[in-house]
Amino acid sequence: MENKEILTNETTAIKPDYTGEIVKIIQRDDTPKTILSKLEDYHGNDIADAIQTLTLGERKKFYRVCNVDMLADVFEYLEAEQAGVYLNEMEIKKAVAIVAKLDTDTALKTLRAIEKEKRTLMIDMLPDDIQKEIRIIASFDEDEIGSRMTTNCIVIHEGMTIKQAMNELVRQAEENDNIATLFVVDEGNEFCGAIDLKDLITARSSTALDSLIASSFPYVYASEQVADCIEKLKDYSESIIPVLDDSNKLLGVITSQNIIEAVDDEMGDDYAKLAGLTAEEDINETLPQSIKKRIPWLLILLGLGILVSAVVGVFEKVVAQLTIIMAFQSLILDMSGNVGTQSLAVTIRVLTNEELTLQQKCKLVFKEARVGLCNGVFLGVISFVLIGLYILLFKGKTAVFAFAVSGCISISLILAMLISSAVGTLIPLFFKKIKVDPAVASGPLITTINDLVAVVTYYGMSWLFLINILQLAV
Repeated sequence: MENKEILTNETTAIKPDYTGEIVKIIQRDDTPKTILSKLEDYHGNDIADAIQTLTLGERKKFYRVCNVDMLADVFEYLEAEQAGVYLNEMEIKKAVAIVAKLDTDTALKTLRAIEKEKRTLMIDMLPDDIQKEIRIIASFDEDEIGSRMTTNCIVIHEGMTIKQAMNELVRQAEENDNIATLFVVDEGNEFCGAIDLKDLITARSSTALDSLIASSFPYVYASEQVADCIEKLKDYSESIIPVLDDSNKLLGVITSQNIIEAVDDEMGDDYAKLAGLTAEEDINETLPQSIKKRIPWLLILLGLGILVSAVVGVFEKVVAQLTIIMAFQSLILDMSGNVGTQSLAVTIRVLTNEELTLQQKCKLVFKEARVGLCNGVFLGVISFVLIGLYILLFKGKTAVFAFAVSGCISISLILAMLISSAVGTLIPLFFKKIKVDPAVASGPLITTINDLVAVVTYYGMSWLFLINILQLAV
């Protein structure tokens, strides 16, 4: 046991602190050549982490010491907002040179983080071909897959020989590092298929290039919504997928990194909506920005909350005659909201499948209703016994009164959970039908609606069962 602890401590002690090492290298008074040589031993991601801990003066020294290629490699691992800050700190010509080396999608995200006047100036200073690529990607909305593509790929033309294709690969590989898959287009730049690099390398010179083309290679259209494409992209194990325009011409590619970022952003967006936010929040946002994202839903929920309170007011006479039922209102409301949120989560996950049929949707509704009913019966029986004993033993009421009230609560719980499960499924299905993101059917919204359901069910049953049928009013 002691040996294990010593081994663990030794392992922890020798774990390299790359950030600290990089910072010390930059802070030393060595020559620029020596500093650059030492930094070349570290990964761009580690350097990106390190420069965020530097002072402004140390960062400016870093910018001067490093060449454009190294800085571009580092900037690929920075958040767009942070990269924009750093570009603002350096001389504009070097900043433009760095942007020109970045992947097109990364370059565009970084430029968007820079103030408008400087951004326009930097774009005008970029080479014409890069300007054209950036403007193409910028023409798509942020929720369209085209806004996430890059032009970092190898493109060859059909009809080439194996030797010509190899020469073209070598030529383009100087500027593009996504070389595992080559994309084939015709004279009009229309997408024809893809060729695996291994197949091209191992092919004999006499082999026809067209025989290597996979014409069934997956692709997406630039105008497709990111949310709609995610499941399609995840279904394929390809590390890179072509992006076409509406004329089937090749515009760029989506890499596995782009796909991961898209999934992460979409999950973050859905999480924000489930929490009742209009958009995802960042830790560095200002107070007004956070308030702006939260207040719209809070206003809607305030209105619904007032409606719930108004409904409770309708049953004021019921509460006045049976005050004990107020003690168990939160039980019904909480369980109703919980099962509704569970059904909402299941439904939103299922709705990621765009090919869901009407029959499957109906099956989902009935399944969630059955789950809610069964859970309601199970919990209803338990609450019937426990609440009945509580009223009998601790409130000093008769057995008839105690178990009549607990029976009413039990039946109300079953009905509320049944209805809430159905509501939690139907609402996101309705939003999906009217082309609204089902995540908008957020947890707070579902909970508030189910509060309304629970209040009507609970007080309605109390009025009907306890007051009118059993006449237990005080």
